[in-house]
Amino acid sequence: MNFSGFLLMRQEIILLTIILLLVTAEIAISKTKKHSMVHLAIFLFGIHTIVGFFAMETSSLFGGMFRTNALIHFFKNVLNVGVLILLLQSADWLQEKIVNQNRGTEFFILLFSSLLGMYFMISSGDFLMFYLGLELSTLPVAALAAFEVTKRISSEAGIKLILSAALASGVSLFGISLLYASSGSIYFDDMMTMVSSTNLTLLGLVLFFSGLSFKISLVPFHFWTADVYEGAPISIASYLSVISKGAAVFILMILLFTVFKTLMHVWENLVYAIAIVTMFTGNLFALRQQNMKRFLAFSSIAQAGFILLGLISGTQLGTATIVYFVLVYIFSNLAAFGVVQAISLKTGKENMNDYEGLYRTNPKLSMVMMLALFSLAGIPPVAGFFGKFFLFVAAASKGYYLLVFIAVVNVTISLYYYLLVVRAMFLRKSDQAIPYFKSKLYMRLGLLVTVAGILVLGLYSPIYDYIFELSRIFN
Repeated sequence: MNFSGFLLMRQEIILLTIILLLVTAEIAISKTKKHSMVHLAIFLFGIHTIVGFFAMETSSLFGGMFRTNALIHFFKNVLNVGVLILLLQSADWLQEKIVNQNRGTEFFILLFSSLLGMYFMISSGDFLMFYLGLELSTLPVAALAAFEVTKRISSEAGIKLILSAALASGVSLFGISLLYASSGSIYFDDMMTMVSSTNLTLLGLVLFFSGLSFKISLVPFHFWTADVYEGAPISIASYLSVISKGAAVFILMILLFTVFKTLMHVWENLVYAIAIVTMFTGNLFALRQQNMKRFLAFSSIAQAGFILLGLISGTQLGTATIVYFVLVYIFSNLAAFGVVQAISLKTGKENMNDYEGLYRTNPKLSMVMMLALFSLAGIPPVAGFFGKFFLFVAAASKGYYLLVFIAVVNVTISLYYYLLVVRAMFLRKSDQAIPYFKSKLYMRLGLLVTVAGILVLGLYSPIYDYIFELSRIFN
C-alpha cells in the first residue's frame, strides 16, 4: 500500500496519532500540570475535526475490507463535530473531578478509541472489519460508563452495559456466521449478489439486526438504556445517546440499503413493527420519569423509532433524511445533555422538579434547554421540525401513511412531556430554585455551538441538499 492509500485512512491515522500523543504527554507532564491535558486533548481533536473537512476520494483498501466515499467521510465529520462539542461540555467536569484523581488522560484515550472503532465500523467493506469496529467502539464505553469509581451506581452502569453488549455482540456474530454460511463470503459486495430468501439467510439477518439494534436502543433491545444513562457520567450518557447511536444507525442503513436490498420485502415488515413499538415505548415511559438522565434516555429511544421511518423507505430520500436527522439530533440532544451537565456539576441536582423556577435565576440555560426540547419535539422553526418532516415525507413516499399517522400521534405525546420541563423552568416557582451560576468558557462555547446548529439547520439549511446529493452513492 502506497502513501496515497494511507491518505484514505487519514481520519483513522490522525485519531490514532492523537491517542499516542496523549499517552506520551501523560508520561511527560508532571502531576502538578495534569490540568493542561484537557486543553491539549481538545486542541488536538479540534485540529482533527478541521482536517476532516478536506475532501477525500472514493476508494477502498485491503481488498475491499476498508472503503470510503463522500457520504461516509461526511458522516465521520458529523461524529467529529459531536465529539468535539461533548469534549467542550465535559471539560469542567474533567478538570474539577477527574483530573484530580489522575484519570483525565484515560478518559480521552477510551473515548477516542471508541470513536476510532466507529470509524472502522462505518467504513467496513466486510463483516470482519465491521465486527472489529463494533467491538472497539463498544468496550471502551463500558469502562467509561463506570468511570466515576466512587459511585456505586456508576459501577452498576458499567456492568450492565458490558453484559448487555456481550450478549448483543454474540447474537450479532452468530447472525453473521449464518449469513456467511448461506452466501459463502463475508464481503458486502459479494454478498449483494448471493443473498436469497432462504431460511438460513433470513435467520442470520434477524439475528444480525437484533445485535445492532442494541446499540440503537430499539425495542425490545432497550432495557439497558435508562439504567446505564442514569448511572454513567452525563458526558458518557450523551455519547451513548448521540455518537454511538448515530454510527450504528448509519452502518445499519448502509447494509440494509445495499447488501440486503433484495430482502427488503422481509426486513421492511420487521422495521415497521419495531418502529411503532419503539416510538410508543419510549414516549410512554418518558412520561413517568423525574430524573433528567432517565427522561432523556427514553426520549432517545423514541427518537430511534422515528429514525426507522427513513430506514423503511429504502430510497435516496430515506438515506438523506436519516443522515440529516442524525445531524440535527446530535445538536439537539447535546444541548439538552449539556444543560443537565452544567446544572449537575454546580448543584448536583438532576431531577425535573429541581428545574422549577430556573428561568428566573438562569434564563440563558433555560433558553438553551427550551430550544433543545423544542427541536427534539419537532416544533418549527428549529431544526428538529424539518428533521421529522423529512422522515415523514420519506415514509409517505413509499405509501406508509398509517405509520406516518402513528408517528404524528407519538410526536404529540412527546410534545407533552417535553413541555413538562419547559413548564417547570418558565411557569413554576420554587423557594429552593437553582441559584444563579456562570459556567466556564468551554461549557458556554459547547452550548453556543449546539444552539447555532439547532437554529442554522432549521432556518437556513442548504446542507440537506448537499446530503441528498451525497446519498446517490447507496441508491
